[in-house]
Amino acid sequence: MKVAIIGGGIVGLATAHQLLERNPSVKVLLLEKESGPGQHQTGHNSGVLHCGLYYKPGSTKARLAVEGIRRMTAFCEQHGVPYELCGKTVVATEPEEIPRLHALLERGKANGVEGLELLGPEQILEYEPHAAGLAGIRVPQEGIVDYGAVCAEMVKEIRARGGEMQFSSEVTWLERRRRWTIQTKGDAGSGDYEADFLINCAGLQCDRVGHRAGSRDPAKIVPFRGEYYKLRPERQHLVRNLIYPVPDPKFPFLGVHFTRLIHGGVECGPNAVLAFAREGYRHTDFSLRDTLETLTYRGFWRFFVRYPRMCWDEFKRSFSKKLFCRSLQRLVPELEMEDLAPGGSGVRAQALSPSGELMQDFYFARQEGALHVLNAPSPAATAALAIADEILDYAKEALVP
Repeated sequence: MKVAIIGGGIVGLATAHQLLERNPSVKVLLLEKESGPGQHQTGHNSGVLHCGLYYKPGSTKARLAVEGIRRMTAFCEQHGVPYELCGKTVVATEPEEIPRLHALLERGKANGVEGLELLGPEQILEYEPHAAGLAGIRVPQEGIVDYGAVCAEMVKEIRARGGEMQFSSEVTWLERRRRWTIQTKGDAGSGDYEADFLINCAGLQCDRVGHRAGSRDPAKIVPFRGEYYKLRPERQHLVRNLIYPVPDPKFPFLGVHFTRLIHGGVECGPNAVLAFAREGYRHTDFSLRDTLETLTYRGFWRFFVRYPRMCWDEFKRSFSKKLFCRSLQRLVPELEMEDLAPGGSGVRAQALSPSGELMQDFYFARQEGALHVLNAPSPAATAALAIADEILDYAKEALVP
């Protein structure tokens, strides 16, 4: 039995890792179009360990986030990967946010998140002396980690267990008869491979890989870029750990927040603006193919009609440091524009349904001889090992050697 995994981000690596651990006799081939692992979503996030506060009780996301953070921290302990469970403070800054804060607390408890504490204004200052809030939630299980180091350790273990990894190998063609035939191209030329089973963990390209394999699932990846600033070193004392707003249920994203990084520094953001390229990390990045696919997808226009104000506000904030700073000042009023230095960005591989709904849960599509991971945004990095076992449970009958 040979299994091909397409995609070398943290979910693809975790899937290869768990498959070799659970089925040592299975041959594993991992194909990644970039020159190394984790170069897109995994390598562009801020390194937060999410413990399951936000997600709908009973959802796959909620279950795998709670399990996933335990699995991820255990992996870090075993392999010496830097991490810290520093805790997060969620802050309500307006009276209308307080009922939502209480609902969020109950949701976290329903998901099995431990140690949650409702805070008053004075208690908020004990954790985050420069934050402003009428009420808050302390989430002690949240933390920060180096996901690049996690990927490096997974690569070592996959190779040690006999797994084959081919980087700079973009999958260009797939066909299944008795077995899969896979054609790739890359810096070293083209290559042909065969496999009995296919697992698609291609992230920003997962829907395209699925279509090449014959999947007819209508979900489409619509890329949203998240942009960050960083606090200048002399102002990093304004944030001890993680400060988040209360999410607005009318909108599909969390809102800008503050994140201390595991190797030092504080990131501020991200926003969520439509990207004009699936791997478009800068304002100027543009792909005609990617843009046309988005703009000709009816689900995108239904989403836009549903959230016009959010789309416009995010677009303006993307080009206005003043507006970005104003959003951050709701959480930390002492912040000034001069405190913000340019930061990085990431692109979220967000699946959108034809009805215009952002798919909130992790989503897997089965196909004969294949399984496609078609929606795995945050907290997928935290939950990667748990997601991997979920994938293998979905496909366990086909993976029996």
